[in-house]
Amino acid sequence: MGGDKIGQEPGVTSDEIYNGIRYVRPGGGFEPLFTLFEKVDVNGENENPIFTFLKSGSEYTDTDYSSSLFYSPLRVGDIHWNFEKFLVDRTGKPFTRYHPSLVRVEPLMEDINLLLNAS
Repeated sequence: MGGDKIGQEPGVTSDEIYNGIRYVRPGGGFEPLFTLFEKVDVNGENENPIFTFLKSGSEYTDTDYSSSLFYSPLRVGDIHWNFEKFLVDRTGKPFTRYHPSLVRVEPLMEDINLLLNAS
């Protein structure tokens, strides 16, 4: 998820992202077999409503603002990096949010199992 207002990544347009996949990494004319979504703003005055909803129902993961945020208004609960993750329960309510530095799958699996076992 993300837009170019967080560290100005990952590219200016959705076409640029697609061409990066096709010609650079992995390259070689790679054609994804999945739908590549369009970029949207995840923060600021033009943020996509799905991210407004996800952020409203989960605790924020960071208390520091980075100097690489390029939008306004800045809010404490904003998404701070493209790899921030959200987990939604079976009713569609945001359950929790994970810091972008989380790379281990175990904490996510514990929460997923907790939700799957809930009555």
